[in-house]
Amino acid sequence: MTELFGVLAIGAVTFLLSLLLPFAVKPLLMKLGIMDVPNERSSHERPVLRGLGLAVLIAMAAGGVLAVLLPPLLGYPYVSTNTITVVAGSIAAGLLGLSEDLRGLSVKVRSLCLLLIASGVAVSLLWQAQLFGGSSGLVSPVILQWVSGWILVEPPVWALLLLAVYAVLFISSYINVANFMDGLNGISGFHGVIAGLAFAAAGSLTGHGWLLLVGLVLAAGFAGFLPWNLTKPGAFLGDVGSYLLGGAVAVTSFAALVAGVPFLATIGPMVIYFGDVGVTLVKRVRAGKRWDEPHKEHAYQRIQQLGYTHVQASAITAGCTALASLLGIASIFTGLWGTLALLVAGLAVVVFYSLLPTLLPARTRP
Repeated sequence: MTELFGVLAIGAVTFLLSLLLPFAVKPLLMKLGIMDVPNERSSHERPVLRGLGLAVLIAMAAGGVLAVLLPPLLGYPYVSTNTITVVAGSIAAGLLGLSEDLRGLSVKVRSLCLLLIASGVAVSLLWQAQLFGGSSGLVSPVILQWVSGWILVEPPVWALLLLAVYAVLFISSYINVANFMDGLNGISGFHGVIAGLAFAAAGSLTGHGWLLLVGLVLAAGFAGFLPWNLTKPGAFLGDVGSYLLGGAVAVTSFAALVAGVPFLATIGPMVIYFGDVGVTLVKRVRAGKRWDEPHKEHAYQRIQQLGYTHVQASAITAGCTALASLLGIASIFTGLWGTLALLVAGLAVVVFYSLLPTLLPARTRP
């Protein structure tokens, strides 16, 4: 009971900080003149204050520090160096986004920084596990479980190299994906809450207390932001918040994978975002359009353009993300055939979501 209270207390502190810090952060952002002016990819029609993700970053950093310092008092299985890597990687991504908000970065510099963050996470998780895994309760060896029950402990060097390459591409790309998808009120906040709760559930079900902790911190951080985002006059995360979201989700996902959580459970919260960006990119390339120019052709944007409010369109995307997350969590309890069936079901959810702009009826705005 004491352990559970400690875990919930960390989540509560993160939520309260995220909810209250905007009172201090908003005046600073207004003084700096950090406003989101509508452009070709915007779904809003007037300038809105952005950068409030700074409050979420501070709140999650505080919650992350507590998640690192308090677990020794809570006891195993909440103690893990994975927590340090997840917290550090998430903060690094958020700080990169903050730099983008404050002064802007060239594409080359931003891309290099994303690769460095992803590389640092991969090296930290894999190198520590290889050197110290199993020698203490703090560091676990690399464990892969693509299918529940099919466990590979301490993979060969070539497999670790492939994992490192996967991590670099996976983490750096998802930070960009989260940034692309941050275009409606509520969409990123909902995503952070759902992904965090999904990771927390996976951690609880697989006995990885550290994953339960970082998942709760992620969910609490973005839950505290939602009231500021959804009420007038509103405020946006900015790059600091979207980079933080993408970094926290991707780093947590990879850390869970190398700790032995079944693969589908680690990527369930991410497939809708990856699917939306991937399908949109392919469509634009096939149509002869530049893939990197601003646009409003993502599925979530096209749903909103049918006449649905920001919250309604965001909720539709969030609902599909929640469903994909549940399918991923279900893989914890299945074998090979069950996992394949869940994989097919997850892909069906992505296809269904991608078709929603053509399936949903248009609505007349009041």
